Amino acid sequence: MSTKMIAASAAVASLSMLWASSALAATELQWWHAMTGANNEVVDALAKEFNEKQSEYKIVPVFKGTYPEALNAGIAAFRAKQPPAIIQVFDVGTGVMMGAEGAIVPVAEVLEKGGYTFDKSKYLSGIVAYYSKPDGTMLSFPYNSSSPILYYNKDVFEKAGLDVNNPPKTWPEVWDAARKIKTSGAAPCGYTSTWLTWIQTENFAAWNNVSYATNENGLGATDVELKFNAPLFVEHFQSIADLAKEGAFRYGGRTSEAKQLFLSGECGILTESSGGLGDIVKSGLNYGIGQLPYHEGEGRPQNTTPGGASLWVFGGKSDEEYKGIAEFFNFLSQTEIQSRLHQVSGYLPVTMEAYKATKESGFYEKNPGRETPIQQMLNKEPTENSKGVRLINLPQVRDIMNEEFEAMLAGQQDAKAALDKAVERGNSAIQQALGN
Repeated sequence: MSTKMIAASAAVASLSMLWASSALAATELQWWHAMTGANNEVVDALAKEFNEKQSEYKIVPVFKGTYPEALNAGIAAFRAKQPPAIIQVFDVGTGVMMGAEGAIVPVAEVLEKGGYTFDKSKYLSGIVAYYSKPDGTMLSFPYNSSSPILYYNKDVFEKAGLDVNNPPKTWPEVWDAARKIKTSGAAPCGYTSTWLTWIQTENFAAWNNVSYATNENGLGATDVELKFNAPLFVEHFQSIADLAKEGAFRYGGRTSEAKQLFLSGECGILTESSGGLGDIVKSGLNYGIGQLPYHEGEGRPQNTTPGGASLWVFGGKSDEEYKGIAEFFNFLSQTEIQSRLHQVSGYLPVTMEAYKATKESGFYEKNPGRETPIQQMLNKEPTENSKGVRLINLPQVRDIMNEEFEAMLAGQQDAKAALDKAVERGNSAIQQALGN
């Protein structure tokens, strides 16, 4: 055989191998997320498990920073016409994503493209309602839903002379316990909280059955007026401001930063997402769990609302990509996966079957307190005050609130001034976002 023929044969063989490998190459689907620590490990493990179960699609997790940073990255990528297949968006970004018509494809449609049907009756009702349009169309896949709960350091409680088997149930009991921890020297700080906006205003309103805003807190209509400067909110935040002045409360930051104050043993009590459990377990801390505290009053506590995040699908993808996304969402919906996700992360099982399977396995009996976030959310039928908060620009309104809270905690203003300013500035921002 001539040298030219050998070279030609080699070229044909190389092209054949290239075409074969292209045909066999899995369709890559980027999944942008905001999970850190133990929860990031769960994301990587789920992607790996899905990828190993089949060869047509490959989920590629990409960490994009905090929840607000991930949302901003997604918006920027969409404008640059280079969006990922899937993006994890925190609960408060729901209104933003709903307003981005044409940018996203509802999850129900995505599943249909893959040959699946979305049956909302299989999912926890409170979660489905929050991530759906008023007509019931499911917009995003509820990946990691959470509820705020109370964590406490049992060793610190013992040193302070507090009952390690009886965590505080009301906010006045939290204030008393925080002061006792501080004055006894059991820990440098009594109490801290992550997410002052989500826990101390949005869930505070739902759990105590008071209005956060008009029009069912924005779920009924987009033109809303904020109401979180009502007397109960003022009383609550003034108590936090007073504790901060005494050193019994420490502010960690706007999102989940305060969790580190608890993990380090600096603060004895923490209110945080149930989704923060993975890192607390990993730390080896001798901890206990209690329900989110409330203020005593008729009919209280009511119900908490879902936090965490859901998975949104951007438009403009190929049929093959949508089929792959549908396969992945179907994988995530499996009872075994949902049960495991719930048990290792502290996030809620989003399907009723996963909740039932976890309960029947005896998991809650062996792990006291782990059912608390679910019981809180299912505590009572939601009222107009307790379905959740959905604003067209909730991330911006939260930023405004945080600025005023920080000025309050720095001693520059009292709680009434902070909340009045936050409401006035927030209402103005909402009207501006509506184009009024």
